[in-house]
Amino acid sequence: MNDRVYIHEFIDIIGHNRARYMHHMTANWSPIAQEERDQLCYGVWSLLGSTAYWPATVNMWEERGFDGLARSFGIEGVGAGAQDPKLERWWAAAADLRRSGTDRIMVPARWTRTIEELCADGVRGAAYAHELIKVRPGSAEELLERAREVAAPAYRRYDWELVGAFTTAMVNDDEALLLWAIPTWQRWSDAEQAHRGDDELLQWRRGIQDIVTASHRSLLIDSPLCPFKTGRQPSRADRTDWED
Repeated sequence: MNDRVYIHEFIDIIGHNRARYMHHMTANWSPIAQEERDQLCYGVWSLLGSTAYWPATVNMWEERGFDGLARSFGIEGVGAGAQDPKLERWWAAAADLRRSGTDRIMVPARWTRTIEELCADGVRGAAYAHELIKVRPGSAEELLERAREVAAPAYRRYDWELVGAFTTAMVNDDEALLLWAIPTWQRWSDAEQAHRGDDELLQWRRGIQDIVTASHRSLLIDSPLCPFKTGRQPSRADRTDWED
């Protein structure tokens, strides 16, 4: 059973800094977070601009439940600017690369694998479908169960793997996230083209119309040090000289 909690971030990047920012988050931030907060990097991805706004990234961090998240917040909230004062230079370096961000706290379905389990299972993707779905208040968990029972088998025929299913906390139980690993770009294309003709995919889409109010499927691409790509957590050996 997955008892973790996740921080999900949409990050607006300044200019041509996306690669630098993703390295700064994975190589320069994640080893610190692992040591000081017991926080793991779930994933850092480029948001493919043709499918959403750009330039942007999606970051996800895995915390040891709400208690672990509370400890992280306790560390973060001590500074004058609600930022860990020990990381002042790290924040300054990050500020030159990003403009702003939008975060949410997400709770996984019990059957969703942790990042350590996903790495151990060798889960990989040439791309990832990121589906943020709005539902009627009170229906988010129901959406995840329907996805497990109906969507996962339907998309499996196109080699899409449901690797993450989450509800958004601190809202009205009205938002969910599905994350799919896709092995090749052709298999992405095959499934997208099948949405209007495949009976099982049609059954999935029509079967959730009673609870879904809006949805947006965008595409993500692994950063070089994303655990989905490397099969491991970023380490101090990956770090650069940003502190020098």
